Amino acid sequence: MGLFGGVSFTPSKDIPSLDGKVILVTGGNSGLGKQSILEFARYGKPAKIYMAARSAEKAQAAIDDIKKTVPDANIVPLPLDLTSFDSIKSAAKSFLQQSDRLDILMLNAGIMTTPAGQTKEGYEIQFGTNHVGHCLLAKLLLPVLRATAARPEHPDVRVVVLTSAGLGLAPSSGFDESWLKTDGSAVYTFTRYGQSKMANALFARELARRYPEITAVAVHPGVVNTNLIVPFANTGLIQKVVGAIMSRLSTSLESGARNQVWASVSKDVKSGEYYTPVGVVGSGRGTSNARNDELAKKVWEWTETELKGQEI
Repeated sequence: MGLFGGVSFTPSKDIPSLDGKVILVTGGNSGLGKQSILEFARYGKPAKIYMAARSAEKAQAAIDDIKKTVPDANIVPLPLDLTSFDSIKSAAKSFLQQSDRLDILMLNAGIMTTPAGQTKEGYEIQFGTNHVGHCLLAKLLLPVLRATAARPEHPDVRVVVLTSAGLGLAPSSGFDESWLKTDGSAVYTFTRYGQSKMANALFARELARRYPEITAVAVHPGVVNTNLIVPFANTGLIQKVVGAIMSRLSTSLESGARNQVWASVSKDVKSGEYYTPVGVVGSGRGTSNARNDELAKKVWEWTETELKGQEI
């Protein structure tokens, strides 16, 4: 049994050689993203890891910190702001100019229960960041993912999408598009967050169905002590109470990153599935919607329409 009651997974002995592989992690300068990069670099020794982050300075600081543990780690900063299509396209273009392969795409970045707001293209800030921005990045990188999978040696290509058990907070329908192009102020912040996380899980499921040569999964990391909890300190009383409880119950980054690292390398991963820590098929509130193939198709097609014409 593992730490969370799931499968046993110890990065130091269970991460296989990643020799020659290329990895890209969004939100890689802090929290679970940074921890995942550290684990990959320390135990898998991939050819190159791209650390996508909004701040070049923070990315470089994180790289320098990781190199204190893994001096020979080949980590490259990649500027990326998921609230801006221009930034996403610039990041994808920069990556494609530098690499002709991509073995693991970890869509890790995210925001949680933030105040009402909109992305540069006008999407509700949580849905726009957590789902739409990541979908555009994946769309632009899909050709290189597929090309990597088609290599003669048949590399194991994966897309790991960070979702959350918070997907159970989504509307009962699983997808309400009526407020997605507003600041979301008419909708409770937890509902907005829940829908973004439901969309993450549904995206992974539909990606797996449409592109079987790629292993695509959604993972919930557990309640982890990351900066996602910070917004609770500046919100209402209920959120403050929930935030305090989450802080008490949260686990360390090292433990929290295990599910997404496991999903990136384990032979036991089933494409299209949603996993809770570690390697446990998700259950509970909202999971029936997260496995609804018709809903997955609906969200995919809505997103595809929104991203029409966004090319590099």
